[in-house]
Amino acid sequence: MYSDKVIEHFMSPRNVGTMVDADGEGTYGDPNCGDFLTIYIKVKDNIIEDISFLVFGCTASVATSSMTTVLAKGKTIEEALKIEDEDIVEALDGLPIEKQHCSNLGVQALRNAIRDYLEKNK
Repeated sequence: MYSDKVIEHFMSPRNVGTMVDADGEGTYGDPNCGDFLTIYIKVKDNIIEDISFLVFGCTASVATSSMTTVLAKGKTIEEALKIEDEDIVEALDGLPIEKQHCSNLGVQALRNAIRDYLEKNK
């Protein structure tokens, strides 16, 4: 059902945890399935220098949240804003069709964290 990469990111998610001194924090939830994600970012010179997350959800939610942080870390704000659901699914070597909506959690929470950072640093 799941690719080896999905299982790897579920069993050993990257960048897990809160960030007390985050420059931006974004949350997003899917009321249809109950998944909820918070992403924290630390930005220096317009680059996402550090990123972490906390998620409540299924295997796919954990894996997509982890992969979102991997894809965004080290990117400029502009590059991170271009990350799409399909990028996350592709980086995980696919997701079952009924779980592809989980990739939206990461994208939306990341964009909300960036929006929070930009509002704080106008």
